Amino acid sequence: MRIGINGSALLQLRPSLEAIADHARQVAEDGFASYWLAQSGAIDALTALVFAAPRAPGIEFGTAVIPTYPRHPTALASQATTAQAAVGGRLTLGIGLSHESVIRGQLGLSFEKPVRHMREYLAILRPLLEQGKVSFRGETLTAETERALPEGKPPPVLVAALGPQMLRLTGREADGTILWVVGPRTIREHIVPTISAAAEGAGRPAPRVVAGLPVCVTDDPDAVRDVARRALAIYGQLPSYRAMLDREGAADPGDVAIIGSEDAVREGLGALADAGATDFAALEFARDDEERARTRALLRSLA
Repeated sequence: MRIGINGSALLQLRPSLEAIADHARQVAEDGFASYWLAQSGAIDALTALVFAAPRAPGIEFGTAVIPTYPRHPTALASQATTAQAAVGGRLTLGIGLSHESVIRGQLGLSFEKPVRHMREYLAILRPLLEQGKVSFRGETLTAETERALPEGKPPPVLVAALGPQMLRLTGREADGTILWVVGPRTIREHIVPTISAAAEGAGRPAPRVVAGLPVCVTDDPDAVRDVARRALAIYGQLPSYRAMLDREGAADPGDVAIIGSEDAVREGLGALADAGATDFAALEFARDDEERARTRALLRSLA
C-alpha cells in the first residue's frame, strides 16, 4: 500500500500557497508517494498543486476531490490537461459529487439523479482527457468539441464512490475510487468487491482504492479521538458518509480515525492494506508539535 499525505487541513482559516508548497516539499523529501488536496474554500486545488510541483519533484499530485457539479466537464478537462502538463505528468484527477446540502443548498443547482450526472460527466471528461474530442448528448450534459492535446499521458481519473451504483459506475468508467472516513471492514466487504467486480466485467485493470483517514500517534488516544469527533462531526451527518459509518458499525468519524501508539497506528494501516486499499492518503491530526512529529516519523518509516 502506497502512503501519501493529504494536505487539505492547510486550506482552512487563512490558506497560503506558500504553506502548501512548503508542505508538499517536505512530503516529497520525506519519501512519501503522493500529495493530495481537496477543492475546498477559496484555493483552487489544481492551481495550488501546479504552484507546489517545482518544490516537490518526483511525487504524485492528486485532487481529493473536485466537485463535478460546479464545473462543466469540458472546463475541468482543460484545467486538468493544463495541470498535467505543468506538473510533468504526475497528476491524478479525483472528482466527486459533493453533497446535496452543498450543491442544492449552497449553489442552487439540481442534485437530481446523481449517478446519472456522474455517468454523463465521465462520458465527456474521459474522452476529452484521452483523445481531445467528444461527441455526447445526455439528459443533463452535452459536449461536441475537439481540441489539440499537449504531449504526455492523460491524468488518471478517480471518483469518490461510496454507494453500490457509484462504485459499479466507477469500476466500469474510471481508474479507481478515493475514499474519506471509510473504515477497513467497509473497504474489505463493500468497496473493494463492488468496484473490482465492475472493473473486471468491463475488461478494465484492477482499480485503485485510495483510503483517506485522520492519523495521530499519541499517548492519549481517548483525548485525541474526542477532538477528532468534534472536528469531523459533519461527516457523520452527511448521508453518504453516514451510510459507510453504519456499515462499519462506527458511531461517528472519530471511531474510524487511526489514533494511538506507534504500534496501534501501524496495525491500523495494516488493516487498511489487508482490506484491499492500494493507497493511503493520511490527514495528519495532532494537538501539538510532539504528536505531529511522532505521527510524521511513523508514517515516514512505513513509506
